[in-house]
Amino acid sequence: MSDKNKTATRCDKATHVCDKAQYKEATIWEKLKLNIHLIFCGTCRDYSKNNACLTSVIEKSKICCLDKACKESMKKQIDQAIKENDL
Repeated sequence: MSDKNKTATRCDKATHVCDKAQYKEATIWEKLKLNIHLIFCGTCRDYSKNNACLTSVIEKSKICCLDKACKESMKKQIDQAIKENDL
């Protein structure tokens, strides 16, 4: 395997851990390895900064999501409308 492919694989793993860390799903060991990788990789460092910025913007936006019951109700209404229009 070439060095370029090894680096790409490491960066793929690093960005995956970065995403997991954003949602507080990464283990301490994964975060430690990510931070070591970020010391040496500017591209992943930029990705991590952008991820943190995006998370901050979304949290500040105070977006309200629909609850599961509301989504199910909407789905039933859409399915019913489709059935009525197919006839």
